[in-house]
Amino acid sequence: MARVAGRNVAISWIAGVLCTGVVGALIWFAIPIMPAVASLVGDTLRSTLP
Repeated sequence: MARVAGRNVAISWIAGVLCTGVVGALIWFAIPIMPAVASLVGDTLRSTLP
């Protein structure tokens, strides 16, 4: 990857770890709704297909 002037490697790593943590937390909080979403999708598919 090319170096960009003015970019600090340490700050980039910290920002990357924080972003990964936020995405992981959002996925963790979304896990309990998965059975309801699966049920909704299944009911929708069953009602639209003959």
